[in-house]
Amino acid sequence: MAKTITYKKLWKLLIDKNMSRSELKTVSGVSTASIAKLGKGENITTGVLIKICESLKCDLSDIMELVDDEIPKTETVTRKVTTGQKEVKNVD
Repeated sequence: MAKTITYKKLWKLLIDKNMSRSELKTVSGVSTASIAKLGKGENITTGVLIKICESLKCDLSDIMELVDDEIPKTETVTRKVTTGQKEVKNVD
């Protein structure tokens, strides 16, 4: 199964520290575009992650984690099984 990185831990940490994304941008020196990418779960450079960790005084594992990809519900396939038998009525 494929893996992906999630930044949910970062958002929880910001809540615990009563800090907004805008404040994170200011204290870490990270661009608005990088914060937006984090919010969308997109790839960013390790340099950005290091700036965030340094400003929050934490480790990479405190702001991100590797998780299994979920199968989107739109890709779930439901199959209807039919027996192929026909109902036959006897006519006298």
